[in-house]
Order: sequence, then C-alpha cells, then structure tokens
Amino acid sequence: MGALSMLVLLLTHPLEFRTLLQYKLWHESNRDISAPSEHVHSGWDRKSMRRCWYFLDMTSRSFAGVIREVEGDLARVICLFYLVLRALDTIEDDMTLPDEKKQPLLRAFHEHAVTPGWTFAENGPDEKDRQLLVEYNVVSEEMNRLDACYRDVIIDITQKMETGMADYAHRAATTGQLYVEKISDYDLYCHYVAGLVGEGVTRLWSASGKEAPWLGEQLELANSMGLMLQKTNIIRDYREDVEEGRFFWPREIWGRELYGKALGRPAFKDMPEMCQPGNEQQALWVQSAMVVDVLSHAVDSLDYLRLLKTQSVFNFCAIPQTMAMATLCLCFMNYEMFQRNIKIRKAEAASLIMRSTNPRDVAYLFRDYARKIHRKAVPEDPSFLQISVACGKIEQWCEHHYPSFVSVATSATSGNASQVFDPSDARTTIAELTQKRDRELAIQKRASELGLNGRANAKPLGENPDDMKEIIFYVACAFALVIMVGLGGLWLLLKFYQ
Repeated sequence: MGALSMLVLLLTHPLEFRTLLQYKLWHESNRDISAPSEHVHSGWDRKSMRRCWYFLDMTSRSFAGVIREVEGDLARVICLFYLVLRALDTIEDDMTLPDEKKQPLLRAFHEHAVTPGWTFAENGPDEKDRQLLVEYNVVSEEMNRLDACYRDVIIDITQKMETGMADYAHRAATTGQLYVEKISDYDLYCHYVAGLVGEGVTRLWSASGKEAPWLGEQLELANSMGLMLQKTNIIRDYREDVEEGRFFWPREIWGRELYGKALGRPAFKDMPEMCQPGNEQQALWVQSAMVVDVLSHAVDSLDYLRLLKTQSVFNFCAIPQTMAMATLCLCFMNYEMFQRNIKIRKAEAASLIMRSTNPRDVAYLFRDYARKIHRKAVPEDPSFLQISVACGKIEQWCEHHYPSFVSVATSATSGNASQVFDPSDARTTIAELTQKRDRELAIQKRASELGLNGRANAKPLGENPDDMKEIIFYVACAFALVIMVGLGGLWLLLKFYQ
C-alpha cells in the first residue's frame, strides 16, 4: 500500500491501520534471499534462479511470500515445484489450444519439465502466465540442479497431475460437456489440481528431514489440505469463472430441485442463472451447500497442522488454511460473491499471518470463523442442519485438543509458561483434581525408583499380611532387647552392692 492509501486507511479504519503498521514493523519477511549468505540456499547468484524467483512473484497471488520464508533449501525447492505446476496449469487452462495439441503436451509434461532448453510459445496472447512457458528453460535448468530426492517427488506429482488434467480436458473437448456432474467428480478434479500439491509438499517435508519420515505417508490429511484451499477458491471465483466459461461447481449440488422448491421455483438449468436478478436467495442456498462441502475438510486440516514441528513449514501450511476459513466466512450468505470477485481486507490478512504461528491459535481462528458462519446461517436454508453440524465438529475438535477454559500465562520474572484455569468454568475442578492425582502418582513413582517404598506396587503399610508379620517380628525383637538390657542392668546393680 502507498503512503496515500495508508493515510486514507488511518482516517477511515484506524484499527486496520494499526494492524497493518504492526505487520510492516514486526512481521514482514525477515529473509532476504538475495543476501550473499543466502545464495547457497536460494540460488540467487545464478541468473536462471533469479529469473525463477521473478516468475514466482509474477504468477503467485498469495504464496510467494510464505514460500520465501521456508527455511534452508526448501524455499528454492518449493518455488520450483510451484513453477512446474503453474506451467502445467497454464497449458491446461488455455482455451485457444485445440485438444489434439493439448493432449500430448499435457501427458508428456513430466518429461518436458526436466528437458534442458525446452520452451513453449504457442499459448494464446491473453494467457496471463504464458511468459513462464516462453522462458521455461530457466526452470528446467534449475530442476536439474535439485537433489534427486526432491526432483523425483516433483516429477512424480507432475505426472499424476498431468494425467488427471488431460483426462478432464479431453472429456470437455470431445463431449462438449462443460459441467462437473457429480460431487465425486468434483472431488477427483480437486484432488488432481490441489490434493496432489498437498501430497507433494508433504513428501518434500519428509525428504528434507525437516519433518518426520512418516509424515510423507499421511496422504489423506494432505489431500484434505489441498481440497480445502481449492474448493474455497472455486466458490470465491464463481463470477470470474462463469465469465470465462469455466464451470467447476458440481451439478449434483447446484442442480438440486430442493433449493428451488423451498422458494417455489424450478431448479437451475445452468450455472450462470445464479448471478441473474431474482435468483439471489436460491443462489445463496446453493452456495451454502458448497460451503458445507468445504467445511468437511476442516478437521483433517487441523489434524495435519498438529503433526508439524518446523516453524517455517507450519507457517507455510497454516496461513493459507486460515485465509481459506476467512474467505469462506466472507462469501457465506453474501450475494456480492455472485456479482464480483471479493477478497478479505488486507488488514485481516495481515492479522491472520501474525496469528497463524501455532496449532492452538490456528484452531481458535477456525473456531471463530465457524461461529461467524453459523451465526449467518438461517433456519430456512435447506443446508442449515449440515452447516450447524460442520461448525459443531470444528468446535468439538478445538475443545478436545485445546480446551477453552485453559490459558497459557508467562511469568514476568522467570519467563516460564504455565497453565491457568478459568475459575468460573466447572471443568476447572476436574482439571485441578487430575493434576493433583498426577503429582501424587509422580511422587509415588519417584519414591519407588529410589527404593524408599519397597516394591513398586506394594500396598500401603499394614494392609499386606506380610507387612503385619514384619511388624510383629520387629516389635517382638524390640521387647526382647528391652528385657535383656533391663536384666543386664539389674545383674550389674546386684553385683555392685554385694
């Protein structure tokens, strides 16, 4: 934002101005990939890699910043992974390419991706990312510099994705079928274009050693991460896609008679009808069902984020997810979405970036947006019950993993963090008793290890029959000793006075 824009924001939205100022002062990118000390990781000293970083900025609307922040070589690896898939997507999206030209390009792209010197200049002039393909040789040059463990993952994901894209493109070109029919087809399409990206980056985390080796096997959770982002974008981009003749919403949802019947109207026959005057309420019912479908992936996303241990990797994964929840909340029951492309405000985006730093805060962001979505839902909506259940599952997950009556306080003197319970919450009594029991068990275990409590599982003194025998034996010995000492003293006394 320029100085004039910031001044206007200060006068019109002072709280948002403060948020953006905080972000610029303390949370903007701290990593300078052009610094000499970073060249070994970022490859900035090579002309081809500098051009790749340039293309990342030109083609990515939201990922360029978080990609730069991923530590070590992973930033460069993810940058190249993104550019390979962006180039593939540019070919698939280009409506000026005939199917007979597009099919061999798509199905062999995993080979072109690492072919030295390969470029493609036949995209339509209006294709916004065509220059990436015109100069693709810089990407292939850098791809061949990658370690095999990274390059193999990228090529494998590219091959899987190109197959799915080619199949869908061929079906549309040969059958004239413009629409995705079933929800299962919709899920499969989103898997090809986004779920595989989640699988790819997850395998890269494991290959780098930044995350556990078994994380690369959590493909269902990784797929849900990708689907949540892709489906949110598909909802938000409705108007843009319709104007360009792309229809990704499944007919199984938008063509249901249920939504029209609730209003005494027929079901939609074509997707563009939703943005026509007079169809506002019915369009919102359809949108509500689409939002329910996205929310079904929220809990999987939260489960995935809890598995990450590296801060920069967590930030890379968490920020887009919280942005997706904020975007869903903005779109839900907002008919402006059908009239123009809407986005969350920059101050809200900055706030999300600053807060998306740990699983607990991210979970609370999910919960807060789920509550807002639920408040906007109305009982007349045919999907009202499903919305309530989906939002309730997010709430339940948060309360299970991060109970709201527990907060973290940091000591001003020692700097140590500790749990603090809300005294007004009934669960506090149970939590305190549990902590007390755990402390007692810990003391007992420690005493057992030190040999101060006899056997580890011994009963309290006096309750075990063997203990009673020992007590009687020791008491008898004590009495015998006292009697012997007494008799000995008496004998000495008598002998002394004789």
